[in-house]
Amino acid sequence: MCLEILQEATAIHIGDKQEQLSTWGSADEFLVAGPTDPIVAVLGGDATLPCFLSPVMNAADMDLRWFRSKFSEAVLIYQNGQEQNEELMPQYAGRTSLVRDFLSLGQAAVRIQNIQVSDNGKYTCFFQKGDYYEEDILELKVAGLGSAPQVHIEGPEKDGVHVVCKASGWFPKPQVQWRDVRGEKLLEFSETNTQDAAGLFSVEAALVVRDSSAGDVTCSILNPILGQEKVMAIPIPEPFFPQASPWKAACAVSLTVLGLLLVVAGFVTKREHSAKVQERQNWNDLKRAKEEDQQAKEEALKVIEKVFAVGSPDTLSLFFLVWSSRCFHSLSDELQAELGRRKAAYQAGSVTLDPGTAHADLAISAEGTSVTWRGICVNSDVRCSVLGFKSITSGRCYWEVEISNGTVSEWTLGVCKQNVLRIGPYTESPEKGFWVIGRFIDKYYAFTKEHIALSPKQDLCRVGVFLDYDKRDISFYNMTDGSHMHSFPPASFSEPLFPYFSIKSGAVTLSICSPVGGSEKCPVTPSDSPALVEAGTPAGEWLNPGSGTVGAPPGAESPLLLCSP
Repeated sequence: MCLEILQEATAIHIGDKQEQLSTWGSADEFLVAGPTDPIVAVLGGDATLPCFLSPVMNAADMDLRWFRSKFSEAVLIYQNGQEQNEELMPQYAGRTSLVRDFLSLGQAAVRIQNIQVSDNGKYTCFFQKGDYYEEDILELKVAGLGSAPQVHIEGPEKDGVHVVCKASGWFPKPQVQWRDVRGEKLLEFSETNTQDAAGLFSVEAALVVRDSSAGDVTCSILNPILGQEKVMAIPIPEPFFPQASPWKAACAVSLTVLGLLLVVAGFVTKREHSAKVQERQNWNDLKRAKEEDQQAKEEALKVIEKVFAVGSPDTLSLFFLVWSSRCFHSLSDELQAELGRRKAAYQAGSVTLDPGTAHADLAISAEGTSVTWRGICVNSDVRCSVLGFKSITSGRCYWEVEISNGTVSEWTLGVCKQNVLRIGPYTESPEKGFWVIGRFIDKYYAFTKEHIALSPKQDLCRVGVFLDYDKRDISFYNMTDGSHMHSFPPASFSEPLFPYFSIKSGAVTLSICSPVGGSEKCPVTPSDSPALVEAGTPAGEWLNPGSGTVGAPPGAESPLLLCSP
């Protein structure tokens, strides 16, 4: 019954995916969809995480997997018609089972028993048939009601009564609220939250009641997911309140007036300072404009002198030459200036390649800054890739890549998620966890479901990758002329990203420029070195990363690529 209700709740989500499949999919492809709303489960109870195939097809002969943030963090594995328990995470052993009642209708679900706090979070359901696979993300919200609040009076404090409210065993962190006898909220109180080894929250809220007519005060503890609360009231007798002193009231009024005067004085001072700063900025802008105008005049005079040195042009030709020269230099200067401002806002990342993530047919330089073929590519359908050694989890950074022999090769570069599939023929798109541009056949593209053609003014020799992790912005620039090539729409990711480089064909070499000493310092490209394709490359020149596991991303222990905050 619960599975049918969740299926109805995801009907709109499946319908949208079916419309998408009808536009670009083939008859052998399918889509996977789960509930769009989070699934709520109570501590100690059971939870069902369903997924559905569209169009409807038999899932009994498919490979199914539910996992957490990584593909290896398996919650349930179904292969060859049986559940496999060897690779499950230890905390799920004996607690998960597959709901098989509707496998023939393309419906499958994993049931988790004895829900714990650690079960809270996102899950991915993965369906694979042959070489084709699809997945979707579900969210499980765990909630638990703890003990009823315990309220007691600790005694007089200054001009009021100190009251404390305590409760334990709640998840997630509960919301605390104090109210007086009229039901009005009391906002001025302190709150402390702690978590025990099981992840359950304990809360302690302290309130100072200063109004002797408050009567009863009530402490309520609310679970924000379940919307359920537990309350307790306590009466405060008037004798508990200390006697009020008229000197205290007069002192409070004086301090308030003094505070207002200080605020006004600070506002006036700040406004005067801002006016002076603006006036100075306007003067600098005017001075800069005059200098640029003078420089333009000098450049125009130089062009005129060159024209008269060649011959005697007519007035229209002379005007055109002066105007075109000025416009060309102005446009180039503006592009380079804009690129310079963007580089100043980002931190140059020190990117090195991780041989442990490289395809066996790729050769990585000893410094970890260049990648090329070890030999001749035999299977043109296979894309060989390597990741950067350091992950990116926050901030803004950029790096530059020098491309040699890129016009007669097929390659891509950019960033990818930590757990993407890089084995055999695979698709590079944001939906699969890749944000890359590159060359395919004889054109440049931004790789999405429907490739977006790029039109650089000249062949790409150096590309800048700019990543603003916090704003989910990934942009690419032609570092030769400073022009912007492409920016992907704000991406959806929360896990670490890694610099990504791949080669599909041709003798291309991708080299990472060193941030030390400016963007001009790039490693020497290895295209002139015959040792690259030899099996016995001398030690200290190039590394052959054939021993690494192809497609395996760096683990959680990978260092971070530092970015500017």
